[in-house]
This record gives sequence, C-alpha cells and structure tokens, in this order.
Amino acid sequence: MSIQSLIPTYICDIAPYQGGKPISEVAREHHLEESSIVKLASNENPLGMSPKAREVILKSIDQIYRYPDGNAFRLKNAVSLKFNLHPESLIFGNGSNDILELASRTFLKVGDEVIFSQHAFAVYSLVTQAMGAIGVKVPAKDFAHDLAKMFAAISSKTKMIFIANPNNPTGTLISKEELKAFLTKVPSHIIVVLDEAYDEYLEIENKSESFSWLSQFSNLIISRSFSKAYGLAGLRVGFGASNPEIIQFMNRVRQPFNVNSLAQDAAVAALMDDAFVSESKILNNNGKKQLESAFRRLKLSFIPTFGNFISFKVDNAPQVYEALLKTGIIVRPVANYEMPDYLRVSIGLKEENERFIQALEAII
Repeated sequence: MSIQSLIPTYICDIAPYQGGKPISEVAREHHLEESSIVKLASNENPLGMSPKAREVILKSIDQIYRYPDGNAFRLKNAVSLKFNLHPESLIFGNGSNDILELASRTFLKVGDEVIFSQHAFAVYSLVTQAMGAIGVKVPAKDFAHDLAKMFAAISSKTKMIFIANPNNPTGTLISKEELKAFLTKVPSHIIVVLDEAYDEYLEIENKSESFSWLSQFSNLIISRSFSKAYGLAGLRVGFGASNPEIIQFMNRVRQPFNVNSLAQDAAVAALMDDAFVSESKILNNNGKKQLESAFRRLKLSFIPTFGNFISFKVDNAPQVYEALLKTGIIVRPVANYEMPDYLRVSIGLKEENERFIQALEAII
C-alpha cells in the first residue's frame, strides 16, 4: 500500500506554495556572493525592522528558553489601543497567513464552497483545498476583484469569501464604499475574510475603515500583518479581528504558543514606531515613482499599485526572470496567478531599484 493511498485526494492535489527565492539559494545556483544579490521578490520592507523592535529583541532574547504568552496579553493590549478594538475581538497568528488558516479550519468542511478572485493571493485556494472545500474562482476585472460577479457566485453551498485589499500580486484596491456595499449584501451566514496586509502603505484617503465595521457585520474577519511595513517577516506575526464569538471558536483550533515571544515583543515595539512606518511609506512612494518612470521609459505596461510591489508585463517573462537571477536580481514570476506574461517586483531601496532597472534594460 502506498502512502498516497492513505491521504485524501484533495490533499494529494495541492500544489505547495512557492515563495520568492531565498538569497542563499540564488547565490548557490549562480555562484554569486550573497552580498551582491538584490532580493525584490517577497514584498519585504527594504529598511529592515523598526529600530525599536531591534532594541526590544536584544533585551528579550535571554528569556527565549521560556514559553511565550499563549494569549499574547501585551500584544493584544497594544493592538487594542492602537486600533480601538476590544481585546476579545483579537486573535494572533504565525503571520497573517495563520489567520487565514484558522478561519478556514474553524468554518470549512468538505464540500463547502469558498469564493475568491482570479489573480488573488494563492493561499486562499490552498487553505480551501486543504479543508476539502471547493474553490470558486471568479474572473477578475482589469486585474481587480469584480465584486458584482463574486456576489453573483454565491450559492447555497457558499461558506466563505476571501477578499484582499489591496490585492497581491496585482496591487489593485477596492474603494471603501464599494466594499461596504458588498458586505451589506452578503448573507450573514457567509464568512467574509478581508485580508489587509498592505494597508499601511495606503494614503489616508484610501486607508481601511473596516475595523469600525465589525459591529455592523458579525460575519467579518479582518487579517493584518507585521511582515510588510513593520518589517518583521522573519518573525511571523499577524492578527485577526472579528466579533468575539468568532474569535472564541478560532482560538479553539489555534495551536498553543503559535506566536513566539520575540515576535510578540517586537510587534509591540514596531506597532508604536510610527516614525518608522512613515519612513517606510515615503520610501515606498518614491520607489514606486522611480519604477513606474522606468517602465514607461522602457515602454513596458504595468498594473498601477497600492502596495509595495508592481506587476509589469514583459515578453518572454520566464526567460527574463532567469536572466535577472543570473545578474543577482530576484523578482517574482506570477504565472501561477494566471499572469504568465507578468513579473512582480517589490519596491526596494533607491539603489536596489536602480540595479533592477539597469539589469532589466540590458536584458530586454
């Protein structure tokens, strides 16, 4: 008897998530010095982490032999104060990806339907399939969520809807008015998971108001990340906000001690470092202009973005990706998002963006 025969078909059929290539792997494959490689593949903060977070980590490391606070008391209070949320409305995860997993494990069963958009974050499909649920992928409109078609896709089997705002990898944004109108129409027995991993990069007029909607929509779960603007991707910490009853059930399936102590302490410090987040946003806005200007000069079309990355169209995208790797530039192919002619580049430091631009120009 083969091992595969013991595993549910829906698990066997999962294609594992592929992240951006690590610097060390590119160095080995192409015989490059790690210090010479520019990674613009995973939407990380090129400024690194908040200095306040670094300071706290160094102070906290001597306590690493002890288990972390399984209830994340200090972090829960910090997030509660920062965003004016009740502590019982919060749950913490090993990155915001963990929040998506917890929502799926709490609500989905075999045969349920889950709606998400074409070109949306790959994890929505993965967590759906891992539960034996059925993914309903709705065609995008100009690379963005088509909420009208997503609403039309609701059936008697629909249990959950995933929405990313801004969306990765396209960078598109749904207006607050359109999003709230959609939530108003969705039946209350269908869970809506709103993924806002890139909210910190939005201008004030576009920033989410979804936390204030929680009292109106009992079926809403909001996920946030410390991996992007806060610069803590390697520590894996994120949080979810919803009504306390939903949070209570999600906590029943949450692994004990799922957020390590360094991550908790660093997140508290990063959350309070408004100056660092502002600096990160300014750098991102400047880098966005730098890359968009280069794409226009090179006559390459791109998708206007509200995140810290840009997807751009190029002939022979797989070959261009490999050619960039050989020069020590890591970007992200997005063919698995049904965008075979596109590559996604994270917005880096000015000099990193320039190296990418020069390498791309030499290749195309």
